[in-house]
Amino acid sequence: MIQLNDIRKVYQMGKLPFEALKGIDLTIESGEFVAVMGPSGSGKSTLMNIIGCLDTASSGEYHLDERNVAGLSFDQLSQVRNRKIGFVFQNFNLLPYATSFENVELPLLFNGKSAKQRKERVRELLDKVGLWEWHRHRPTELSGGQQQRIAIARALVNEPPILLADEPTGNLDSNSGREIMEIFQGLWEAGKTVIMVTHDNTVAGYAKRIVRLLDGRVENGRKSA
Repeated sequence: MIQLNDIRKVYQMGKLPFEALKGIDLTIESGEFVAVMGPSGSGKSTLMNIIGCLDTASSGEYHLDERNVAGLSFDQLSQVRNRKIGFVFQNFNLLPYATSFENVELPLLFNGKSAKQRKERVRELLDKVGLWEWHRHRPTELSGGQQQRIAIARALVNEPPILLADEPTGNLDSNSGREIMEIFQGLWEAGKTVIMVTHDNTVAGYAKRIVRLLDGRVENGRKSA
């Protein structure tokens, strides 16, 4: 599903170039559950942004479902994201003045779905994460764990085959974090490809493969214990 060949990313830091990724070679098969780990500055977020088509590599090839997306335009990358990838972030990224229902519904507004179709899909997903009874509440009225459940429902709304999660339990207590990881495990068991950045060894233990980055390079990609 995902094939990265000699991916490099260079940022201009004033007058000096900074190479964040230094020739990444990585394959992720459909249906895998992969954790990406590494110290601060190792290139984890840069790698995830490229995999998620939020950024482009300076050089190298990125094939997603056998299509080279490395040279696509911004609009073409946006179409790929909408069809293929759901995002879950550490800070939830929910609209603060929108209800839970409206936050999950938002991606459907750009896909021409009828009001009836949108309501059915949002209810299905809020039921899946156990929060339909909270559908009229705003993020400030929800716990961190509940907000992350809403964010997961939103990520699933367009039925993407890939879920990218950037430190999804980073702002949660241990119990809420465990509940969120059980949701991810269930989604993987249902056939989703899950790729997750984390610094937490316990969280990474849910993955079936751990890819470690160091100084912009893949250190290894061993199976999780």
